[in-house]
Amino acid sequence: MSRSASARAAKLRRGRLSDLDSLITMEEDFFTADHQISRRAFRHFIRSPRSSLIVADANGIVAGCVLVNYRRGSPTARLYTIAVATEFQGWGLARRLLADAEKAAVRRRRRTMRLEVRADDAAAIHLYRTSGYRPIGRRPRYYAGRIDALLFDKTLRTGNRDASRRLIPGR
Repeated sequence: MSRSASARAAKLRRGRLSDLDSLITMEEDFFTADHQISRRAFRHFIRSPRSSLIVADANGIVAGCVLVNYRRGSPTARLYTIAVATEFQGWGLARRLLADAEKAAVRRRRRTMRLEVRADDAAAIHLYRTSGYRPIGRRPRYYAGRIDALLFDKTLRTGNRDASRRLIPGR
């Protein structure tokens, strides 16, 4: 199976400790040193009940990942990182990972997903905007002390069951 076919057929699964080397490689390839997740931090996130690390597995190769963190008592989930290995880009994996992260947040009863993105990352900004995220702010010189971060959020869709609970008093 070709890599492009593998990317399209990638299975999304929970991240494992055995994925660490691949995750670290993606961090080094895509993020500046001041915004890379360390091996130790990835270990923590993989084990933490307050995180969801979802991996796109293309026939045993980690093709991409998304990490979402949850604060106790908060209705907001934070998309902490999302990355797709260069050779697997262009096949919709980032969109699939993002959608799965949103579903995970809804399962944890979060109403909003929030994130920040480099102001010069046109592809990521396009992904977020076309996935329903709206800009809510800016952090000047956030990345490498020179590139602004744009802040986005999205109201997550909850099922009718959740909506009916809010409408019926006493529930």
